[in-house]
Amino acid sequence: MTANPAPRMMSPEEEDRMIDLAFQEVLNGYLASNHRKKVEIIERAYRFAKEAHKGIRRRSGEPYILHPIAVAKIASQEIGLGSTSICAALLHDVVEDTEYTVDDIKQHFGSKIAQIVEGLTKISGGVFGAKASLQAENFRKLLLTMNEDIRVVLIKMADRLHNMRTLGSMAPNKQYKIAGETLYIYAPLAHRLGLFEIKTELEDLSFKYEHPAAYERISQQIAESEERRSAVYNDFSQPIRERLDTMGLKYEAKARLKSVYSIWRKMETKHIPFEDVYDLYAMRIIFDCDDQSMEKQICWNIYSAITDLYRLHPDRTRDWISVPKANGYQALHLTVMGPDGNWVEVQIRSRRMDEIAEKGFAAHWKYKIGESDEESELTAWIRTIKDILDNPEPSALDFLDTLKLNLFASEIGVFTPTGELLTLPSESTVLDVAFNLHSELGSHCIAGKVNHKLVPLSHKLSSGDQVEVLTSQSQSPHPEWINFLASAKAKTRLRKALQRERQPIVNQGKEMIDNFLKEHQLELDSAVMTKLIGIFHASSRDDLYYIIGSREGVIEPYMADLLKKAQGKVSATAPSILSKILRFGRSSAENKEPEATTEKPKINTKKTYELKYDHNGNANFTFADCCCPIPGDEVMGYINDNGDVEVHALKCPRALALKASYGSRIIAVKWQPTSIQFLARIMIEGIDRFGILQELIQMISTHLAIDIRGLDIQAENEVFHCDLRVRVSDASAVDSLCDKVKKLKGVKQAIRVS
Repeated sequence: MTANPAPRMMSPEEEDRMIDLAFQEVLNGYLASNHRKKVEIIERAYRFAKEAHKGIRRRSGEPYILHPIAVAKIASQEIGLGSTSICAALLHDVVEDTEYTVDDIKQHFGSKIAQIVEGLTKISGGVFGAKASLQAENFRKLLLTMNEDIRVVLIKMADRLHNMRTLGSMAPNKQYKIAGETLYIYAPLAHRLGLFEIKTELEDLSFKYEHPAAYERISQQIAESEERRSAVYNDFSQPIRERLDTMGLKYEAKARLKSVYSIWRKMETKHIPFEDVYDLYAMRIIFDCDDQSMEKQICWNIYSAITDLYRLHPDRTRDWISVPKANGYQALHLTVMGPDGNWVEVQIRSRRMDEIAEKGFAAHWKYKIGESDEESELTAWIRTIKDILDNPEPSALDFLDTLKLNLFASEIGVFTPTGELLTLPSESTVLDVAFNLHSELGSHCIAGKVNHKLVPLSHKLSSGDQVEVLTSQSQSPHPEWINFLASAKAKTRLRKALQRERQPIVNQGKEMIDNFLKEHQLELDSAVMTKLIGIFHASSRDDLYYIIGSREGVIEPYMADLLKKAQGKVSATAPSILSKILRFGRSSAENKEPEATTEKPKINTKKTYELKYDHNGNANFTFADCCCPIPGDEVMGYINDNGDVEVHALKCPRALALKASYGSRIIAVKWQPTSIQFLARIMIEGIDRFGILQELIQMISTHLAIDIRGLDIQAENEVFHCDLRVRVSDASAVDSLCDKVKKLKGVKQAIRVS
């Protein structure tokens, strides 16, 4: 048996034909669209880009020009953009990667294409750079370009989608960084822009690289259940099709399968196996209607026909026709009981609504009736984003977390006493309404009236509520209010209000430190300042000044003590300054010499880092407090401020934020075998019966020889809940324990929780 021959290298002529063929696919798609046929300028842009990128190759080895062509194809055929965007997509890397300038683009293709290319160049190299402040700043640039031309962001979305589709050629640490960044920011941004197909693909691709084993397992389970699923769908949809046919509608009905990522998320949050995810599919009905004024009536006619056939779930009807989502999405959703006894969601849309749902604002522009439509949706959202961007100096993580609140929030609609509609994230409170209306209202809010009933400012609102804000001039904002807020705009305005309140103390703290340093003729270098901020757990320099300012009279011992702590963690330029300050401090701090430290070896982020213990049981890493992973879990490494490798579970929300904000510090890691035992927590539920606790303890401690460290069991109305803590060697021991516990009579669920 002979081995397969290696793939033949293409000749330059064959490569040229392949490139031309790829461009022809872009052109054919454009010619088949409803856009004006401006072929000449697209062909010129292609020739210009091809010449500019000549000889350059991607990491995968293919000619670089294939990337701009692929981005242009996504922008045109998947987002629905026209000739200007196709040209900009073809040219989007020319200014950054070649010697051509924005002026060259302007001279050859005009100011509009040059402006878009310039916007894309400003935010090139991914949204984030190496430093947290730079990451936040670059993301600001991305969002501010929306105000100039939203096509910049749409083309950036196409660029990211193609990068995700070709992520396999990247190193593992780069895959983590890009996948995390995509899931944390780009997928929510696509959702907010109404690009639902792209959002779903970005989520699935990110999931594929972060959890490859789970992705493969769920994909296989979906494929294996397809025949059964199709039969169930056909039984459900057939009566509906027959009813719609008798109504004389021209329509398309299809099953929309949940994405792999959505299924995994449901399994994780609900702690259920794949077999128990019953809403694997939804039915989507798309009808043709030339008269836009008739769409709403037809949607409700179809709703009526379906509810005549099946029992309606009263709490799961969503009317986004009367009040569209902020991204322009319109549809009528209802949930009914199928013939197999499971709930099935049905989505009803016109052809126009469907195109807007799939292609977002690009299609919305095509269908919009007047400026008022755009004002109420796109412009209103951009105004909210700009309000967040005006926040003076948020840390990178705070900035991204605040922004993410508005990017991926489910929405509710509430009314002011004058009838004004406010669209807010779900879980919003009276305080959200107050701050969204005006900063002063929020700062002085004491309570609210919801549907004419007095409620506290932390009261959570539902769609349709009428909300009146009650204020008092004696009220002032409190830091704990942040826990009552769900909207990014409100959180930003609260932070500003708190900053105004505490500014005098910040100024006092700064003056105290400046006077201290001036009196002793010292200068505080940035390395020492950074470490002081870390020791104090302050979020910024101002936060440090506030803490010092609020401790008036103890500046000398505080500076002495803290700078002593910082001594071992700062650069070699600091000791002389620190020694002087230490001598100035009181008590034992006067005589103690700074401890000598050895510099830690630099960690190679490009190689997989091995997590191991030495013979004394000391680890070369630290566990993150937020997720408590154990050997066998899917994990990643993060190099913290002290230079230590901090281990996070891949599904930890904090890990997702770190990947998006500190990509250059993320490393791929793998567990090494160890005899160390780790604490794991297991939640057990079942039907209560006499003797079940004794059986449970006997099985775990005697038969499985597992060390029990904590057990809390409660029974109520024939059902018991058990919180079990055990010491185990790795994650497989926990899985094995859960499997065995589930075999006990009466036990319905046994799952590990963080």
